[in-house]
Amino acid sequence: MKLFVKLFCFLFCVISYGQSGQIITSKPIADSLKTWQFKNKAGIDLSEVTFVNWNAGGSNSISALSSLLSTLVYKKERLTWVNRGVFRLGGNKQESQRIRKTDDALELTSNIGYQKDSLSNWYYSGRFNLKTQLLHGFSYPDRENPISKFFAPGYIFLGIGAEYGKRIEEWSVYVSPLTYKGTMVLDRELANSGAFGVEPAVYDVDGNLIKKGKRNRSELGLYFIATYQANLFENINIRSQTELYSDYVNSFGNIDVNWEILFDFKVNDFVRAALGSHLIYDDDVDAFEEINGKQINKGPKVQWKQILGVGVTMDF
Repeated sequence: MKLFVKLFCFLFCVISYGQSGQIITSKPIADSLKTWQFKNKAGIDLSEVTFVNWNAGGSNSISALSSLLSTLVYKKERLTWVNRGVFRLGGNKQESQRIRKTDDALELTSNIGYQKDSLSNWYYSGRFNLKTQLLHGFSYPDRENPISKFFAPGYIFLGIGAEYGKRIEEWSVYVSPLTYKGTMVLDRELANSGAFGVEPAVYDVDGNLIKKGKRNRSELGLYFIATYQANLFENINIRSQTELYSDYVNSFGNIDVNWEILFDFKVNDFVRAALGSHLIYDDDVDAFEEINGKQINKGPKVQWKQILGVGVTMDF
């Protein structure tokens, strides 16, 4: 907390620094602080099923999903800077089975926009995005061979472009003709296997390693993002974000899709229900299927996840 306060004060002093080389003090400090908005939203969703002498059969189970959303927004005149951090982690336990991961996401986004003029809806914009996970991922029931790990993969998007939207925090369309996409696979075993599109290792005919696999893959392409969030009704919120990316060098026209939509139903200040959908297609990510005890590569396929839960939230 002390580090955050020091960083906050430093940024405030830099922004308030005048051309004369002196810190401007003509306005009250409270008015200057209004340009910053810092919000957090934490939540946990729970679901549980228990059977006792149930003649229709069934398995006892319990599921939990925790989440944290943090936003830091700076607005002053025609400059808008939106920072967003997302953390989610969930698991499921069924009777004698070990806990299985149901969700795992860590994402940081920083988007800065400068309005063309006071009447325009266009912003000159720059965007940074980082995505990864925290825990090992498995293709259950196989628990011996992880198919993903922390920063395996990790994705970085960094680009410049233009953003259109009357209210850049709630509804916007961002287009970047020049965006770098970096894919990181820091785990050596996964990198050697060529997971997530990185260059795989090279072996001789006897299976001896000749050249290690690369731990990163770089692309340069076209990036499109459409974001919408609003109150549909008094207690129903929606957030939808669609991301499209196509690499100029490798198979231009092949489009990576990442579409996430979430409906938030507010019961009261603490209790809410959520219904969400997440669809991904990435030509560099292969799907695996267990056949006769072996994991068989089925090539790239559409990934889809649906979420429905009831839980508690807290804003601070």
